[in-house]
Amino acid sequence: MAAARPRLKLRYLLLAVNLTVLWLPLLGLEALRLYDSALVRQTESELIAQSAFVAASYRAALTRLAPHLMADPGYGVPLAAPWREQYDREPRWRPRPARLDLAEEPASPPPPETVEPSAPADPYAQVVGQELQTLLQDAQVMTLAGIAVTDAQGTVVATTGPSLGRSLTAFDEVRRALTGEPVSLLRQRISDQQPPAVDSISRGTPLRVFVAAPILQGERIVAAVLLWRTPIPLSQVLHGKRYHLLLAAVLLLGTVALMSLFTALTVVRPLQALVRQAQRVTAGEKGVVAPLAHPITQEMADLSQAITTMARHLEQRADYIRSFASEMSHEFKTPLAAIRGAVELLRDHLDTMTAAERDRFLGNLDQDAARLERLVRRVLELAHADVMQASAMDRTEVAVLVRYLAARYMDAGFKVTVMEPLPAVAVAMTEDVLESILSNVLDNARQHGGDVATVAVTRLAPESAVLIEISDNGPGISAANVARVFEPFFTTARRQGGTGLGLAVVKSLVTAHGGSIELGESAAGVRLRIRLPLVGRMIG
Repeated sequence: MAAARPRLKLRYLLLAVNLTVLWLPLLGLEALRLYDSALVRQTESELIAQSAFVAASYRAALTRLAPHLMADPGYGVPLAAPWREQYDREPRWRPRPARLDLAEEPASPPPPETVEPSAPADPYAQVVGQELQTLLQDAQVMTLAGIAVTDAQGTVVATTGPSLGRSLTAFDEVRRALTGEPVSLLRQRISDQQPPAVDSISRGTPLRVFVAAPILQGERIVAAVLLWRTPIPLSQVLHGKRYHLLLAAVLLLGTVALMSLFTALTVVRPLQALVRQAQRVTAGEKGVVAPLAHPITQEMADLSQAITTMARHLEQRADYIRSFASEMSHEFKTPLAAIRGAVELLRDHLDTMTAAERDRFLGNLDQDAARLERLVRRVLELAHADVMQASAMDRTEVAVLVRYLAARYMDAGFKVTVMEPLPAVAVAMTEDVLESILSNVLDNARQHGGDVATVAVTRLAPESAVLIEISDNGPGISAANVARVFEPFFTTARRQGGTGLGLAVVKSLVTAHGGSIELGESAAGVRLRIRLPLVGRMIG
């Protein structure tokens, strides 16, 4: 026999499932980079807010230093058509939500080099830039953001970096901002320095957020502002929350362990108890299967009850088969022994026997063979009855069959009286089955000394059933034998050819069709009461 393959234990499988469920959210976050996108959008939102304050500061300084320019319609650059239409629709409110998404936004190349301006910077913008220079540098100390303010031609007039007086027209975001379009984009960040420590204010993220916005005076662009900053890397966020994350991981792992333990107590332990019961049954013990004392769950209680019921039925069936086999061997042993004895006598003394003696022994052989034939036929009928399955499509008219059987037995010399009128009812079984039931009962009455049988049929309306009562005028059944009437091979008419299987067959057939059979009270003889379901209803 091939060696059994190792199988995973249920407790380990449940633990693996719980751990998998635990890691799924983390794997999902890593796959979709959701948290990284949230950090990028947070950086974008901060830069947008800073750009709004820089723009407001620029307009305030320009109004204060050159008030005559506020009424000059020729100062600055007019808004491009799409942005002018948007401004006309809502001149007061211009909200700008963050929109960058790592899953959808492609990263642009690193920022280009600044270039020499093609024309001198706007003198008014230079004056405003000089006033804002210190303000921008002070703000950078807190915000860590790079800031550059350009005039309407893209020349830097104030910055936190070394590009003062240089042109940013090579920057796509600046060119678009000088048409009136607010721009946010991601650019690749290539650094030749070693990655900073996780607790450093330096950021090793390979991306940088750029935000550009026009500075408007009415419907004209008087300047532009460009801000950039590297978003905080996920590693720094996790490092900052490392103790909270460690506590959360411990709590999660503890929860998984507790859930696995709880599952083991509610599922694995009851299953192990059922396995031990099954192993004891396999070892030959009887009566060891019982409902679990603490099944915990309803499904486990139902399973335990189902296994207990099944085990009891199997034990009852095994006892029945064992008893049946023992009784059947005993019933077959007697005629077989008689046949063998007669054959030995005929073999040894055939030549010296008279014709009368030979006929007597041959008659005994014939009787014993006939008894064996009846036993075999009855055993087959009982086996068929035990496995019979009733069908809802079966239908037999009781009155028609009762009158037919009464006439047939009358022709055979056994009087059957039918109590008229018979109700017009149909039972849920085939005609062959009902005929076998009634014929066995009538044959049993004739074998036990009766010469008259009475059949009465009553409809039981509340139960949707029919009651068939068959009584005879025989000697009846003694009180000691009443409990054994329906046992296989039990008979008091063995000399008359009884096999003791007739009423056993009847009971199996009636039970298989949802009915019942019992002995009724009778002043003389025997009265059997058979209750059968009518068509359309099965009696449990």
